Amino acid sequence: MNLARALGSVGGLTLVSRVLALVRDTLQASYVGASFASDAFFVAFRLPNMFRALFAEGAFSAAFIPLFNRKVAEGGGTAAGVDFAERALALLFPVLLVMTAIMLAAASPLTWALSGGFGRQHPTLEQFAFAVTLSRFTIPYLLLISLVSLLGGILNSLQRFWVNAAAPILLNVAMVAALIFFHGDDPYETARAQAVSVTAGGALQLAWLWWACRRAGISLALRRPRIDDDVKQMLKLIVPAATGAGAAQINLAISTALAGGLLSAGSISAIYYADRLNQLPLGLIGIGLGTILLPVVSRLLSEGREDEAMETQNRGLELALFLTLPATAAFVFAAEPIVRGLFQHGVFGVDDTARAAMALAAFSLGLPSYVLVKVLTPGFYARADTRTPVRLALYSVAINLVGNLILIPTLARWNIGQVGPPLATAIASTVNVASLYTVLARRGHFTIDPQVRRKVPRLALAALLMGGALLLVGPLVDSYLTGPLIARALALTTLVGAGVAIYVLACFVTGAYGLSDIRSLLRRRASSR
Repeated sequence: MNLARALGSVGGLTLVSRVLALVRDTLQASYVGASFASDAFFVAFRLPNMFRALFAEGAFSAAFIPLFNRKVAEGGGTAAGVDFAERALALLFPVLLVMTAIMLAAASPLTWALSGGFGRQHPTLEQFAFAVTLSRFTIPYLLLISLVSLLGGILNSLQRFWVNAAAPILLNVAMVAALIFFHGDDPYETARAQAVSVTAGGALQLAWLWWACRRAGISLALRRPRIDDDVKQMLKLIVPAATGAGAAQINLAISTALAGGLLSAGSISAIYYADRLNQLPLGLIGIGLGTILLPVVSRLLSEGREDEAMETQNRGLELALFLTLPATAAFVFAAEPIVRGLFQHGVFGVDDTARAAMALAAFSLGLPSYVLVKVLTPGFYARADTRTPVRLALYSVAINLVGNLILIPTLARWNIGQVGPPLATAIASTVNVASLYTVLARRGHFTIDPQVRRKVPRLALAALLMGGALLLVGPLVDSYLTGPLIARALALTTLVGAGVAIYVLACFVTGAYGLSDIRSLLRRRASSR
């Protein structure tokens, strides 16, 4: 398959979702700002976000898709895969119902754990009760997104990637609609409307994928739960895969809890806004590549085509670095103009911009590693090995925890404690991806080919040249970044457009890409047609 084309399809829809997410976050910043109300919502939103990454984008996909593909490849066709999916659903649904009920009942200790009790903010009983209420509004999303992940895994295995990639758009539509139509003068009421919209968006996602499966001829019947050999194998894979694929989310949850416990009001919000911008390239590139690579690599391996599987991963790695290195440079060298243009209006002030920009620069140092984790872990999951990634991820979680405990109090002395959590997360993720690659290479399952070795240093140089140019362009557009909406949009477009143009030119100047690469790409696209 054409990896770039598949990523373009998934990435295009993800781009729509992420643009809507930016609209949502901009409205959130304007109406709620960086305050206890926004911190409370982001803590409530952290749980479904983390669960989505651990389960929907991680554990369930990693365990379900290879087994589904194996059933199809063994000769039973799609019918055999659907039979396995029904058996998985029969066990999954009641477990999720019970787990959701337990989490609703335990919303108070969950909120305390995810926020560190908001220790430095000294919330009143009413404020903490408000945070717990928001968590109860968002917890049902966990049930919905888990069912979405099952249906999305089936569609991904059938290479209908775009359908699953379109689902997050509906969540963002629901949240943007809540902000536009239900915001008020009281930030607390606006935060409450946002929390309700999370679960409403999950219901829309589930309805969309259920309809898409019916259109594809897939109809799942709910059976009586039965734990057979196939389901046992899936369960063995699912728990370690959750930690392995979701190490970044676990690290972020730890960071959020420590920030809530050790830093002042608004720090969680500053970290959240920085993470949302950092998630834009991660969502477009990392999640898109991970979505595509897992079913493709697992299918190639099930057919005994080891060399093609390694070639696919190498091209995925090359594509990931081509796209993430300039994003890293942009977020390091132009973090403040980007944050100012997007968020600094309404009740979001100059100090909030400075705090979020520093956190963004720290997060972005780990951006290549966040994406490369999505490229490398399919090499394990496609071989039904979820234990190795979890073991390596636990090391990463430990490094993140130690890093937070050291960096937060150290940097707080200079009033930049909010930089500690994202910096610790970046360091931990870099260690994680280095460990994943080392193990794959030692086993002979993945080796970086000469093409990647030649291009990566040139791409890094091109990204640095682009970053230096952005330092010069930033001051020229800075005065427009806090003006009317059209002025801000034009200024940000100019900044981003200049960066893209300079990076493309630098890629040719450094020799990272040449005319032969373009001709080769055009030939591949023509042959794929």
